[in-house]
Amino acid sequence: MTRVNAYAAPSEAAPLEKTTIERRELGPHDVLIDVAFAGICHSDIHTVRGDWGAREYPLAPGHEITGTVAAIGAEVTKHAVGDRVGVGCMVNSCGECDQCRRGEEQFCRNGAVFTYGSVDRDGTITQGGYSEKVVVTEGFVVRIPDALALDVAAPLLCAGITTYSPLRHAEVGPDSRVAVVGLGGLGHMGVQIAHALGAEVTVLSQTLSKKDDGLRLGADHYYATSDDDTFRSLRGSFDMILNTVSAPIDLRSYLGMLDVDGAMVCVGMPSDALPLFVGSLIGGRKSISGSNIGGIRETQEMLDFCAEKGIAAEIEVIPASDINAAYERVLASDVRYRFVIDASTFAD
Repeated sequence: MTRVNAYAAPSEAAPLEKTTIERRELGPHDVLIDVAFAGICHSDIHTVRGDWGAREYPLAPGHEITGTVAAIGAEVTKHAVGDRVGVGCMVNSCGECDQCRRGEEQFCRNGAVFTYGSVDRDGTITQGGYSEKVVVTEGFVVRIPDALALDVAAPLLCAGITTYSPLRHAEVGPDSRVAVVGLGGLGHMGVQIAHALGAEVTVLSQTLSKKDDGLRLGADHYYATSDDDTFRSLRGSFDMILNTVSAPIDLRSYLGMLDVDGAMVCVGMPSDALPLFVGSLIGGRKSISGSNIGGIRETQEMLDFCAEKGIAAEIEVIPASDINAAYERVLASDVRYRFVIDASTFAD
């Protein structure tokens, strides 16, 4: 085992603190990565604070990881020392079920191993990217294209793939009318990706405070949902609504903005249940669904697409000592649009 500097939550009620964690010795198919940047995802906050169930502590979160390969196992063929790489939300899966064979490891029948707070194949609890180094099985390490800086690439490993996957699954293209609900960490990526795919993009946000940002990022239209006239004037206007917010919304009102055969896809996850009036679906043969992250193959595809189209996360880089303050700012929606930790400060 190798001990490295990290930031971890000692309990669900305590702030994160500087500590050390153990990384396993390099196996034949493992890659040792010197972490350069680690993004802060709202999921990190939910997880360490126990919003999604009990966890084993201490717990170092972080599943938006970029860095360089420091060493490789004897049988590694996909990566070499010095490569620019990333690690997202998963670090292992069974590799044998139908979903894994399809390249959709996130739906592994036997349970994907997530980057932190998950039981790994050796029985240990995974620890995430808020640390100086990580050791990951080579098949779950992706290549960061040279056109993407490592800091702005970090949030793509979650926010990027979480919005790219449903847009690609829906075959969004030049004839598509897409609405993105919320212009936050997920939404600002969804706008850019939908625009790059050729869609006509509308942002639906509570207020117009971020309108200039939304239009700059590629939105064609921007509406405030606090204005009741928005729902009346946009009735039947969209083929797809990508709901990125994790707060409760009035599904009936939003579904009314879908055209016949339209679909709402939820990628934000509220902690409370959302009531659904089935008639909102029946009237226009509409549907509502959810989407998770993508598999490793699709994640690499997303990174290559973003590099080609000049898409990157908009970030604020912080030292590790500011993590707890950043958490509070995320909860207050006081970030445009993603915090990224400079991993060189984990030792400070």
